[in-house]
Amino acid sequence: MIENATAEISRHSLGAEGVVGVAAWRLDGYGPALLLNAEQPFPMASTVKIAVACRILERIAAGELALDHLLEIPEDMRVGGSLIADRFIHPGIQLSVHNLLQVMLDESDNTATDVLIQACGGVAAVTRSLEAWGVAGQRVDRDSRGILRDFFELGSGPFMNAMLEAQTRPGHVERDRSPNPAFEDDLHDVSTPFAMSTLLAELFGGRLPLAALATVLRDIMRACRTSDTRLRGLLPPETEVIDKTGTIGGVTNDVGLIVLPQGRGEIVISVFIKKGCAPCERRDRVIAEIARTAYDFFLLVS
Repeated sequence: MIENATAEISRHSLGAEGVVGVAAWRLDGYGPALLLNAEQPFPMASTVKIAVACRILERIAAGELALDHLLEIPEDMRVGGSLIADRFIHPGIQLSVHNLLQVMLDESDNTATDVLIQACGGVAAVTRSLEAWGVAGQRVDRDSRGILRDFFELGSGPFMNAMLEAQTRPGHVERDRSPNPAFEDDLHDVSTPFAMSTLLAELFGGRLPLAALATVLRDIMRACRTSDTRLRGLLPPETEVIDKTGTIGGVTNDVGLIVLPQGRGEIVISVFIKKGCAPCERRDRVIAEIARTAYDFFLLVS
C-alpha cells in the first residue's frame, strides 16, 4: 500500500516541473511515513515563520517575553506588501507579540516577522533553538529583508527605497514567480522536508520547551489565509488544516497538520517545491494532489 501511495506522490510531483520534497506521517508516530526527496534541502520561504514563532514562544515559556508585551515597529523594519507596512503608514506603531504572531502566520506579514526575529535574539538564536530541539536539517540565516535583498538583488540603503527601485525594473513581477536557480540552490534559510515535519511533530506533539503554548500557534495557523488552494485544495471541505505557506520565485511550499475525521488522528506534512517551472496555479495543484494522497493513505492505515 505504501508503495502505491509513494508512486502516486511521485507521479503528482511531475506537474510542478521542478523538484518536489515530501515528508508526512501520523503525529502519534504510528505507522509508516510517506517520503520523497525528504532529506534534500529546500528554500523555506515563509514557512520559516514557524521556527520564528516557536522561538518566540520559547522565550515566553522562559518568562523573557509575554503575549501581551508591546513591540515597536521601527520605520526601517517595514517591508512593502505586508499588512502592517501598507495599512499602518504613520510612525509610532506598537503591537503585542500575540498580534504580531497572528499577522506573521495568517497573513505572512514580513514586517511582523522581522520585528519578531529581533525579539527572538536574531536569526542565529532561532537556529540554535532548532539545534537544541533536535531538528537537524533546518537553518535560519536571514530576516525577511535579507532574503528579499538577495532574491531581487537590491542595492544598499534603506530597504523600502531599494525595493521601490527594483519594482521599476523590467520583468520584476515575472521574477517574483519564476525559478531563480542561484537563489534556490543556496544553502541558507533551507529545510529538508523531514526536518520541517520533525519540527511540526515536536511542536504539536508537545515535546518542545514551549509545549504549554503550542495551542497558541495551533489556533493561529488554523486561520491561515494564504493556503486555500494548497494542502486544503482537494481535501473534504470540513477537514481541519493547520498550516503555513511559503512562496518566492520557483519555490511553492505548504506545511502543517491535517486532522483526519472521526478522531482518527492527525498527519504532519511538509510539501516543498523548488525550481518549479509550471505556472503558480499548477504548483498549488500539485501540493493539493499530494495532500489528498496522504490524507487517503493515512485514513486507510489508521
